[in-house]
Amino acid sequence: MEEMTLGELRKAAGGILLGNCADPDIRITDVVSDNRKAGPGSVFFAIVGENTDGHRFVEAALEAGAVGAVVSRAPKTYLPGKFYLLVEDTLQAAADFAAAYRRKFDIPVVAVTGSVGKTTTKDMIAAVLSVKYRCVKTQKNFNNYIGVPRTVFSINRSTQIAVVEMGMNHRGEIHHLVQIAQPTALTITNVGDAHIGFLGSRENIFRSKCEIFGGLAEGGYAVLNGDNSYLVRLREEKTQELIRSTTGMPKDFSMDFVGEDPACSFRAVDIRDDLPDRVTFTAVTPDGEIPITVPALGRHMIYPALTAAAIGLHYGLTKEEVQQGIAGYVATAMRMEIRELPDGILVYDDTYNANPQSMEAGLLTLSRVKGKKRVAVLGLMGELGDQEEALHREVGTSAAEDGIDVLVTVGPVAAAIADEAARRGLPKVYACRDKEEAKGILDQLYAPDTAFLVKASRAAELEELSKYLEDKAEK
Repeated sequence: MEEMTLGELRKAAGGILLGNCADPDIRITDVVSDNRKAGPGSVFFAIVGENTDGHRFVEAALEAGAVGAVVSRAPKTYLPGKFYLLVEDTLQAAADFAAAYRRKFDIPVVAVTGSVGKTTTKDMIAAVLSVKYRCVKTQKNFNNYIGVPRTVFSINRSTQIAVVEMGMNHRGEIHHLVQIAQPTALTITNVGDAHIGFLGSRENIFRSKCEIFGGLAEGGYAVLNGDNSYLVRLREEKTQELIRSTTGMPKDFSMDFVGEDPACSFRAVDIRDDLPDRVTFTAVTPDGEIPITVPALGRHMIYPALTAAAIGLHYGLTKEEVQQGIAGYVATAMRMEIRELPDGILVYDDTYNANPQSMEAGLLTLSRVKGKKRVAVLGLMGELGDQEEALHREVGTSAAEDGIDVLVTVGPVAAAIADEAARRGLPKVYACRDKEEAKGILDQLYAPDTAFLVKASRAAELEELSKYLEDKAEK
């Protein structure tokens, strides 16, 4: 973070100064909401969440060296030489300060959202742009009200471009985040069923994702999934007018679509998704063809790669630089990580998150593994609301139809996957009550030349089973 001042903080966030320190030239060199990360030059924002209240840690943050705190409740006592800025909402104050900080930098910012593949796409875009530019990107999946400001504050005078991931599960969240990041380019990876329990329908998810257009700069650039039935509607002027009326979509921006559809301006042809550790294809682009190798599994990897190619070419990279950047892509931990164990055993650890579309993509990837017994170990998918059972059963249908050999489900919610898969004719199905029971089944299935896919929403913590398989190999 580059230096800001108390005066700039107060101008951005408003509020009332309390305590005996009000020097507007006090220097701020870091922004934290965790008192354990406070230090000299930092300002502590007392964020109030569902499970914690940052006001409990204000004094600890100041004693650790923070120059001041932003609070929504006046403290009972004040430490000398520290400022206290009283605001109505500390989370909004952090957003306002981050937005003001963003305006200090005249650099391109790429915003990434979508139901599936946000983190992969963010990482792929950053891998490409980093070939030519000093690039800042969202770390891990810090893509919410706290994470997006954190990414913005990581920009400094050496940064040439930034890639910011934006997540959501309610209407209005993307609108809030895009006002902070103020992107010059954006991508929506797709519109699927993730968070449908909160939003009610795919149409509502589509409208919510399109809030990202409300922060796009005039003359900006959008890259959209041209194989997604919702996003292709944005080719139509009437849909653009609908989105413009609700989000403030700019009238002057350019747009490209990526995918397999012949109408896409960035198109994947000659796709090889049956290789053990990579996907290859030819990207047909307005600048010519680019042979692409993605060091990750799954046919769905064409979308982040094509999106990264489109954004890379838009920002001046050569075809060779795009090719190099995609080849250098490294996946975030627990996102289809490939672990090669002795005796030809493979473990595909995709335990960071799951929704119906990513589950089906994972099963399809597993089914393409050649010459091995293929075992899917699946847990629950969260935030599906009253469609929870139906959508889990859809995954069970995919498991039965995609050509895997064995299905193991973990937990009562995922039992619907097992029940539907068995009903659809998959011969070997195990519905386990919990991870301990699943470990016993994995002991039986662990054998040479077996490929395991382990996948569930984060709350299931199925990475424990991936680790269990690795530990068996070590023993």
